[in-house]
Amino acid sequence: MPRKILVTSALPYANGPIHLGHLVEYIQTDIWVRYQKLRGNQCIYLCADDTHGTAIMIRARNEGRSEEDLIASMSESHQRDFANFGIEFDHYGSTNSEENRELCAQFWCSLREAGLVTESTIEQLYDPEAETFLADRFVRGTCPKCGMTDQAGDNCNCGHTYSPTDLIDPKSTLSGATPVLKSASHLFVELEKLRGFLTQWVDQGDHLQSEVANYLKGHFLSDELRNWDVSRPAPYFGFEIPDSPGNYWYVWFDAPIGYIATTQQWCVANGQQLDDWWKNDHCEIHHFIGKDITYFHTLFWPGMLHTAGYCLPTKVHIHGFLTINGEKMSKSKGTFIAAETYLKHTQPSYLRYFYASKLTPRVEDLDLGVEEFAQKVNTDLVGKVVNLASRVGKFAHQTGLAEEYPDDGGLFEEGAKAGDEIAAAYEAKDYAKAIRRIMELADAANPFVEHAKPWEMKKDPDRYEELQAVCTVALNLFRQLAIYLSPV
Repeated sequence: MPRKILVTSALPYANGPIHLGHLVEYIQTDIWVRYQKLRGNQCIYLCADDTHGTAIMIRARNEGRSEEDLIASMSESHQRDFANFGIEFDHYGSTNSEENRELCAQFWCSLREAGLVTESTIEQLYDPEAETFLADRFVRGTCPKCGMTDQAGDNCNCGHTYSPTDLIDPKSTLSGATPVLKSASHLFVELEKLRGFLTQWVDQGDHLQSEVANYLKGHFLSDELRNWDVSRPAPYFGFEIPDSPGNYWYVWFDAPIGYIATTQQWCVANGQQLDDWWKNDHCEIHHFIGKDITYFHTLFWPGMLHTAGYCLPTKVHIHGFLTINGEKMSKSKGTFIAAETYLKHTQPSYLRYFYASKLTPRVEDLDLGVEEFAQKVNTDLVGKVVNLASRVGKFAHQTGLAEEYPDDGGLFEEGAKAGDEIAAAYEAKDYAKAIRRIMELADAANPFVEHAKPWEMKKDPDRYEELQAVCTVALNLFRQLAIYLSPV
């Protein structure tokens, strides 16, 4: 029976362009979705812009336009970049939608009814120049645990998590100012009350890669879970909390609910029912995310879904970061490359292929070595795949193809037998293995043409049928490779 599969990628934030680091995730996801559709499964790929928060509000203010105008232009830019790289969403939405507002209220009621919401007055970092409270992502400083500088407001590369107020020498990323402490009333979700459920979810099944499950058990579930701060006081661009005027749901509350809201929009457009996708045990739900947002998707989000009565993710697929020539992307070194900048220089299919050749199911960083990139494209795509067709194409145009498939020494049969192995590699997200196997087939096919020398046959009219046979074999082997590469 065909599988019913709903797939999402993390929602890109509507405050900047898509860059090559982002594309690791969306290309990885798109390959998997294409593969599922080729297998005949009912698979939909949904995404949306993450649109709320302080950064959007500040940028819109600085640019002299409304937040709605800013996020509309960013959505257009994001969707254009994705389309240019062959990434095909079944629907692309926005977290700033009425569907999302209504679903946020529904989730909030469920959390209230379950007795999971509490209120406390806290001291929070406030930017005196931007005149706003600072979300975790807009504070950077020195980790209080290991001393590493320029770390995020809520977690360090060493794996330690903390409150932004614990940072040493914090700075606002909005203005560069040193933030001050200011009191405000906040609403929290008491995650510790969900410990039993979350521990069981992390422990059982294969929802998570083993290294991710071990990370969660070692870093979070081994101690009491901290209350999750889910509100922000005005001024804030987002949804005001109905039963707490002047307070707004934090962007990390409404962003994942955007997955469901986007599904709702797709359902309306396609005559489907939301419950068939999010309240159906026979529907698989797959989230593709980067390792930096593991915490939100593997603890907060399952807890919210469980409390609100929605299906839990079948699997959260987590990948590492992109490095360029072995280093972090850097604007000063010219390696923080926007998607549209890349497209001015070379083909999107080359990047898709290179990423696929490096991606595995593990949570590993992917390095874009520029020399390796050029060599792999030239050696594999040009030298092996395209070369197979180009060496006979001009002759086949004249001879046509044989009425029956000629004897090829078992090459096509061997290629067909590899189909299940290649399919299994795609299914497991081991694209590197799939590519290696496909290139092995290309390595076997090219000597056939080299040995036959069709360019010599062309000179002898008596060898017309031989030439036709060689063209037929080569183009069928090429077609086989093209089909196996089509998810990429």
